[in-house]
Amino acid sequence: MKGIVFNLLEEVVTQAHGEHVWDALLDAAGLSGSYTSLGSYPDEQMAKLVQAAANALGLPPSEVLRWFGQQAMPRLAERYPTFFKGHPSTQPFIVSVNSIIHPEVRKLYAGADVPLFDFADAPDGAMLMGYRSPRKLCALAQGFIEGAAVHFHETAAVEHLACMHDGDAECKMRIVFSTDGVQ
Repeated sequence: MKGIVFNLLEEVVTQAHGEHVWDALLDAAGLSGSYTSLGSYPDEQMAKLVQAAANALGLPPSEVLRWFGQQAMPRLAERYPTFFKGHPSTQPFIVSVNSIIHPEVRKLYAGADVPLFDFADAPDGAMLMGYRSPRKLCALAQGFIEGAAVHFHETAAVEHLACMHDGDAECKMRIVFSTDGVQ
């Protein structure tokens, strides 16, 4: 996993809970915490940090990942505004991940191993999204989607229809975007 992801995690944890909490997570995970944005680190290190946070908070790791995605999205929008420009709402932004965002990520961060998404429209207007990655970070993807919706002044209701954690070949999500009640 690229160091930029670890840097984002450190930033959101530090801002929300303070540097002492980040240091405590590193200690609980048995990690040094020296991550450079362009470096590559074993996926297991992220798993250890997420598990340490889950243990400390009494939450499932999926909820920690989801929170991380939600909190990281504003930082990504600030760092990479060109990825967000030209999209009138969340759905076209999300659909641009495979064709625009991930190719650029690979240019910026050589060797980045990004997930693969597929998209379809449901008959009722919802977006159907498939997610495939050996990392099985579908909860992080959900958090990113929810964080992107906030960026575009929308909400995203995400329903998991299938999940690799349950033995399915890929994750399938049904997503409904709305501006009702968003301020």
